[in-house]
Amino acid sequence: MCVPSQAIEQKVLILSSVFALMFAVGGLAVGLILGSLVIAFDGLYSLISLLLTILSLLAAKLIHSPKDKRFPNGKAMFEPIVIAIKGLVIMSLVIYSLFGAIDSLIQGVKPLDIGVASVFGLINTLGCGFAWWKITQMSRESHSGLIEAETKQWQMDTLLSMAITLGFVIAWGLTQTSLAQYAGYADPLMMILISAYFLKVPFSMVSQAVKELLQMAPQQELIAEVSKGMKEVDSQETLHLGSVVKVGNELRIDINVVPSEESIIKTGDIKVFQQNLKQKLSALPYKLELKMNIAI
Repeated sequence: MCVPSQAIEQKVLILSSVFALMFAVGGLAVGLILGSLVIAFDGLYSLISLLLTILSLLAAKLIHSPKDKRFPNGKAMFEPIVIAIKGLVIMSLVIYSLFGAIDSLIQGVKPLDIGVASVFGLINTLGCGFAWWKITQMSRESHSGLIEAETKQWQMDTLLSMAITLGFVIAWGLTQTSLAQYAGYADPLMMILISAYFLKVPFSMVSQAVKELLQMAPQQELIAEVSKGMKEVDSQETLHLGSVVKVGNELRIDINVVPSEESIIKTGDIKVFQQNLKQKLSALPYKLELKMNIAI
């Protein structure tokens, strides 16, 4: 069965923490020194990412800890809880930065050393891109929602740094023309455009996490895969799908066993159905929780 590897998960989250700390210190320092909203936002985003990664590390440790009586249904729900918190925090940060940029435009822009900002943006883009690539490569064999959320964070950070750099290059180009007086508006305008675009990523994270916490049905493709596996192990249509719920790294499947008039279902038959179905669904990247109920 393909399940998330705790060792890989821990390594990825620790490495992500180190990267986030480096970019947070650099971004905040340069942003404050140059008076750049977008560079400071990039650094602040990395700082928030660091705190959220530490939260993910704690959650991963809790999820993989032995079962106890306090959590009779398991601890898989901690994964969507952490992802929802991540999405809400990032969304709040983006909205705050959006209003800050709008206020900056209203109050009037400040002069900015666009050349230094462009060089820093390029270095930051390359660094974040490397972190995104490295974490993606390390987590290729793992199927963890926590790592997936971590990858999305670095994807956002890389695209953010790329957009910042491109904007500063455009602003530098303006300084070489008769429109030089408008170059200072590049910083807050970039922040507004970036904020509007990035809102959809944390919204998607929160939406998916809430669906899992409410135990709503997963994607139709996943349900179809389960139904296909049932048909392959049950030629007499004895098995009837009750529900499929994905919570964190667990896939909880509830099946009703309805014997025909000609057949009698025994306990041993149920175990055979369970073993065969688990084998058919073993390629799915989740920990299977399979429950079968005999309908009377």
